[in-house]
Amino acid sequence: MNGQESIRPEKTGAQTDESHLKETKIDSEEIFSGRIMHIQRDHVRLVDGSVTTREVLRHTGAACVIPITTDGQVLMVRQWRYPVDQALLEIPAGKLDHAKEAPLDAAKRELREETGAVAGQWYDLGVFYGAPAYTDEAVHIYAAKDLTMGEQHLDQGEFLDCTSVPLEKLVQMALQGELPDGKTQLAVLKLAELRRRGIF
Repeated sequence: MNGQESIRPEKTGAQTDESHLKETKIDSEEIFSGRIMHIQRDHVRLVDGSVTTREVLRHTGAACVIPITTDGQVLMVRQWRYPVDQALLEIPAGKLDHAKEAPLDAAKRELREETGAVAGQWYDLGVFYGAPAYTDEAVHIYAAKDLTMGEQHLDQGEFLDCTSVPLEKLVQMALQGELPDGKTQLAVLKLAELRRRGIF
């Protein structure tokens, strides 16, 4: 089995009428434009006819990968996260360089840069929105195996430690509240369940 394989379940095909929930944009004002994100203030009309304001953070998206070795070790990174003022243990991840970059290409790049590893097999574990109440950032999750190790190639200004942790230990950490990074929790628990089912 080579390359990328989707292991997401088949869609049920059920159609849901969401017209009674839809919000309609009236106008939009950009209030901040940064290097990796933009913030806009929109006026929207609700289904009851009233008008409200939505402040939205627009983001090109990101990709992350949970890389596992043949003996069940997951390659992890620990890095300082300035907004939460602490170092977090995470799976390798990074933003898409531009809106049209393929998420799988971004995941491969981040794995190589942050851990030095190149994977022979990739699996699509789906996409999630971490904070859909105020941002459209979509995070694409991949699993990778058949790893060949090399040297890190960190970006300028990027400082992190690379380590390996048994998948079983990461599951316990997630369940005990010791793994606060959201994308990492989700990837760990997804991978553990897939392995339990004999899929991965």
